[in-house]
Amino acid sequence: MIRDSPTRSASPDVRPSPSARSTPDDHGRPEVVTPSVHDLGDDHGVTAAGTAATAPPAAGTTPAAAGTAVTTPAVVATAEAPTPRTDARPARSGVSVRTRITAAVALLVLVTLTAAGAIVYVIESQRIDERMNAQVDHEIAELTKLRAEGVDPATQRPYAGVAPLLRGFLASRVPDENEILVAWLGGRARYVSASGTDEAYLGSREFRDTVAPLVGRNSTVHVQVPSYGDALVTVQTVRSPRSTGALVVVTYLEKAQADLMATMRTYAIVAFLSLLLVTAFAGWLSGRLLAPLRTLRETTEEIGETDLSRRLPVRGNDDITALTRTVNGMLARLEEAFAGQRRFLDDAGHELKTPLTVLRGHLELLDSGSPQDVVETRELLLEEVDRMSRLVGDLILLAKSDRPDFVTTRPADLSRLTEDLVVKARGLGDRDWRLDGIAEVKVVVDEQRITQAVLQLADNAVKHTEPGAVVAIGSSYDGTGTARIWVRDTGPGVAAADRRHIFERFGRGRVPEGDEGFGLGLSIVTAIVEAHAGTVAVEDAEPHGATFVITLPVAGAATGAGADPDSSEETPWPAS
Repeated sequence: MIRDSPTRSASPDVRPSPSARSTPDDHGRPEVVTPSVHDLGDDHGVTAAGTAATAPPAAGTTPAAAGTAVTTPAVVATAEAPTPRTDARPARSGVSVRTRITAAVALLVLVTLTAAGAIVYVIESQRIDERMNAQVDHEIAELTKLRAEGVDPATQRPYAGVAPLLRGFLASRVPDENEILVAWLGGRARYVSASGTDEAYLGSREFRDTVAPLVGRNSTVHVQVPSYGDALVTVQTVRSPRSTGALVVVTYLEKAQADLMATMRTYAIVAFLSLLLVTAFAGWLSGRLLAPLRTLRETTEEIGETDLSRRLPVRGNDDITALTRTVNGMLARLEEAFAGQRRFLDDAGHELKTPLTVLRGHLELLDSGSPQDVVETRELLLEEVDRMSRLVGDLILLAKSDRPDFVTTRPADLSRLTEDLVVKARGLGDRDWRLDGIAEVKVVVDEQRITQAVLQLADNAVKHTEPGAVVAIGSSYDGTGTARIWVRDTGPGVAAADRRHIFERFGRGRVPEGDEGFGLGLSIVTAIVEAHAGTVAVEDAEPHGATFVITLPVAGAATGAGADPDSSEETPWPAS
């Protein structure tokens, strides 16, 4: 803003020279001494004779009176940028992610460009205001300097009064295009700089009413000039013993800011074109980035529970590609799980169908009148019922393995547990039972479940060895947080092709004669060990045979909050 200037220099005191006199012209008006100064003459602003030699009017001027050039400023039409429409309603769920991303980018760019334009406008407006204030201060400083010297450069004599001082000052100054210098004498504008002035306004009563109260106060006021719009009128009083006058500086604000408004219009056009370009690019890029997601959605919609073999195409190496790989991995796991479930149901149905067929066949052939036939059929049916009971018990145990209360862990001494396992295993068969080693370490396990798993391995070793063969149980600790429990036998061993398959449900390798198991024993062992966050594997034994190794973490076994281990359901051994 243009500041008020009550602290302008004090009114200069001009002492006239005795020989200096103001010579009026034939019409009673002072003579125009230079072509750069217009004598406004009487109250109606008519120029004195001889002003035809003044500088030609600037471009864009129109005649306001005979012989007078008045500058008409170009009317600046400010086109405001369209205000973005804001919708307070929540976004509809049907709007696509691509549209929302594009709209968000466009809004961000719009806000950024608008803020940048507003900041530039404010800074440049302040700079223009400061420059105009500096111009006014410079004019007043030059007047003060000329008054201090007190000598007319043309005559090398002291000024005869206020009028010659102001006239000489205006003759020596070339004001800016948005500035007019006026010599105020006798209650009216007497002289004016020839810079394209609106002499009709300067000679009007409105201008006199504006300036007259400011003479002697050295102030600045805002006025509205009909042809130029908003303007500042600054008055600096000059006094002499005989008269009082003032230098009036009229600064047109809108004219000074015309270049800024033209620049801002150019900026608005460039910003709008940039917004369109960025929005189009954002829409294209977001569509390209989200294309894999559309493919993912379309592919997953086509995948049914009966066909999980389809996979998503993997392209690129970004976050969406990683998501695609993750979904493909999930589909592979689901396919494997569904396939395993179908195989499990098929195998379970087959295993249950066999004893049911035997039961039905013997009941159909039963001779109720023969006591011997009834007794034999009864014994046979009881055997099949026991076999079905074992199968159902194993299936129930496997179903429970996914429950959080499947194991109830407590700290246990592994050395004592290993010795107890050897003692309990001796009842499984006539074998040379040995203790391979003992680990002196505490483990957090469910002793009953671990005992069940190790005895299942021992029972398998009995089935695959001859009476008197060596079967050993041992444990060890590697000192880095891993404990091992193993069962070693001296049987034929396990073929490399069967070592993974035997741990699956109903998975069986080479079956010895007389084995009536279902192929669920090792899957039960796997479920128990995995519930303890461990692993189970089979290795070759020396010199021959197989070694089944259970690996358990010492400091972090799987926990389960559940029933008292004494109340857990026991499965008769051997389980399969």
